[in-house]
Formats: sequence, structure tokens, C-alpha cells
Amino acid sequence: MTDNWESRVQECWAQADDTDSAIFRDMKTLVDERPDGDAAALYEWASVHDFLGRETEAIPLYRLALDAGLDDRRRPQALIQLASSLRNVGEFEAAIRVLEDVEENDVAGDAHRAFLALALFDSGRPDQALRVALEALAKTLPLYRRAVTGYAAELGPSPA
Repeated sequence: MTDNWESRVQECWAQADDTDSAIFRDMKTLVDERPDGDAAALYEWASVHDFLGRETEAIPLYRLALDAGLDDRRRPQALIQLASSLRNVGEFEAAIRVLEDVEENDVAGDAHRAFLALALFDSGRPDQALRVALEALAKTLPLYRRAVTGYAAELGPSPA
């Protein structure tokens, strides 16, 4: 049942269109198949709310999903998405705290750094935001990694 459920969740997302409510209805059907408090179902339900611009409703759902014990594939995504939702509702410092605990991983790579840079910028710390963004970018630069890393360091201490 789990593999079938997972594949149906993926299919639901593949057909998602944020201009219509079909994703909401379809994901609700899938979520209702799982037991109450199921971490994966809570995460998917939070994600749908987030996807449809209902960040305020998504935030407590992400927190419930994290508390319920998400698997290693969904946990990094949930942390990033929770932080993004917090940022979108103006809770910049809370977003930063969430993202500071996320590490590079096989699922999301270093994506948390991009969201951290956005939250830092929105919180009025543009130098730290630029440093985080440059440090993430430097990892991908075969020729100028050292130079970009040095310029990033000149912007001040790293927030994380």
C-alpha cells in the first residue's frame, strides 16, 4: 500500500496546477487514506496548502509532520518549506532559525542556503544574505571558487 500511495502522491503533484483546486481535493483523498498523525500525509497536506498560497495554514501542518517523524527524504524538504512559509508570512527570524539547522543533503542539496539568504535579506541583513548566497555559489565554481569564497568572507561573519 505504501508504494502505491507514494506513487499516487507523485502523480498528484505531477498534475498539480496552482490555478485550480483539484490538487487540494485529490491530495485530501490521499491524506485521508493514511492514519491520523501520519508524518508523510501531514507533510503532503502542508505542502498542498503551501503550494496554493495558504502558508498560514501550512505552517502548523509542517510542524506536526516534523514532530511525527518524517523520513529522511521528506524531512529536509519540510524544513525548507516551513522556513519559506514562515518567511512569506513575515516571520523572518523564525525562518532563519529553522534553516540554520538544515544541512546539505542528497534530496535538496544546498537549497536551504538560498532560502536562508532570502530570509536574511528580508530581515534586514543584506551583507549576511549575500555572504550565504556567495558561499553556496562558490561550491559550484571550478575556476573562481577561492576568489568568491574570499569575497564572501569580507562581508562579515557567516550566520550559520
